Amino acid sequence: MKRLFDFIVALSVLIALLPVIIIVVILIHFKLGSPILFTQDRPGFNGKIFKMYKFRSMSSECNKEGVLLSDAIRLTAFGKLLRSTSLDELPGLWNVLTGDMSLVGPRPLLKEYLPFYTKTEMKRHDVKPGITGLAQVSGRNAITWEQKFALDLEYINKKSFIFDMKILLMTVRKVFKRDDILISAPQGAFHLYRKKQQEQGFNE
Repeated sequence: MKRLFDFIVALSVLIALLPVIIIVVILIHFKLGSPILFTQDRPGFNGKIFKMYKFRSMSSECNKEGVLLSDAIRLTAFGKLLRSTSLDELPGLWNVLTGDMSLVGPRPLLKEYLPFYTKTEMKRHDVKPGITGLAQVSGRNAITWEQKFALDLEYINKKSFIFDMKILLMTVRKVFKRDDILISAPQGAFHLYRKKQQEQGFNE
């Protein structure tokens, strides 16, 4: 039932928002250039790697050595608008159609994080990753990694069609309020944060 619901809703939203998608593509082309899409390998269900799609929201500015500048510098006002309205997430609906993602579930994080999860944290891969999730409607990037993983596990333990509907409705409200929008997590990249913890004697 969840898979059928995901497919019908994702297809319906893509069709309904096709004019918006076309406008966003044109704006990205003129404001940021090519490529239009940001693609990245992410771990999904059972840790299987898939290619995740988003609309590009950063420039390709580099320093004199050809190294990309920091995210904070490359994220333009237009990119911030795409993120705050969640328009950058629309291509992810294709991932839902192909079955790599669900509408609701733990957000797919970087594959570089996999070796640093505890056994408990790895359980977030026991379900398909989602376009939105309990952690996203409970603070998005404004909460700590520990809080985010705890909410992911809470979702897995409570998951049901009714719970998914509640999270989807909360997501719509969050999008219109446009709050909890940060460039990155307050503790920085997870693998660097966990490395620092391990150096300080972190145990599972």
